[in-house]
Amino acid sequence: MIVYTVGTFDLLHVGHLALLNHCKTLGNIVIVGVASGAVVNLYKPNIPIIPLQHRVEMLEALACVDIVRPYHELEYVSACKELDVDIFVIGEDWGSQPHNLDVEAYLETNVKQIVQVRYDPQTSSTKIKQTVIAQFQAEGEASVIN
Repeated sequence: MIVYTVGTFDLLHVGHLALLNHCKTLGNIVIVGVASGAVVNLYKPNIPIIPLQHRVEMLEALACVDIVRPYHELEYVSACKELDVDIFVIGEDWGSQPHNLDVEAYLETNVKQIVQVRYDPQTSSTKIKQTVIAQFQAEGEASVIN
């Protein structure tokens, strides 16, 4: 079984590891699509902090990941076709945007499976970034006071 999931994977954290390890329990080949900064900017206000090639290299180093593929367009059908994906793993924030509906229709028509996973609310790249910014600002305020 070929399992495919996609994401930004900026600031790799334990939530990402949990997702990818779960993917490995679903099949024998795990393929991860990594969004380029331009793609991320289509649905998030900020591009990733970590460059695409570095995110790819970190994911390639994980034992639970077999193949890592960057993607530069916000659509998933072509990769699912090319890879002959059996299971497409999505997060709970999956919405009803056209690119999501297109891949859902393709998978359903071709008798493929979609598995939705819940995120751990304590782990997110956004929260990590917010913590770093808050700490940086607190350090700046402390240095002004001293």
